[in-house]
Amino acid sequence: MKVKARILDEAALFRAVRRISHEIVERNKGVEGIALVGIRRRGVPLARMLAENIREIEGSEVPVGELDITLYRDDLTRIAADAVLNESVVGFDVTDRKIILVDDVLYTGRTVRAAMDAVFALGRPASIQLAILIDRGHRELPFRADYVGKSVPTSRREVVKVMLSSLDGDTGALLCDRDEDE
Repeated sequence: MKVKARILDEAALFRAVRRISHEIVERNKGVEGIALVGIRRRGVPLARMLAENIREIEGSEVPVGELDITLYRDDLTRIAADAVLNESVVGFDVTDRKIILVDDVLYTGRTVRAAMDAVFALGRPASIQLAILIDRGHRELPFRADYVGKSVPTSRREVVKVMLSSLDGDTGALLCDRDEDE
């Protein structure tokens, strides 16, 4: 992939996550009854960053879970041979909680739909909210994020690549062009 632009550097990414943390606390009038659930892969470290910020802001711990949506994807029959199933780790009851799903990029909405199905398989939450680092548009399903770090208009030929030091050795977000043969 050819890098076209750096959307977020490390400082901008951390500021966006910090702002989302404040918005979560404000919209929910505190943190009682909320839990963060990161969608694997990059949603998990983002959820942990949000939880740490919320702890600093409110002085309260917010539970964080990890969600693997592989079995809930609508393209599972196409990717079944290559699918890698990881365990979801949600160490709390989701029933009657305000669940905040966390992911890096919102694109078509299909990941969000799969994540909601996975959450409902665990119980019946009071509500589900969506926190996204980058919204790039092109929705195929009617989802809108409650918390957005940055909206970036893209073409379908472009890719947004979020990098987190715990996974990638660098932190930030890039706008890239797909290679011609992809």
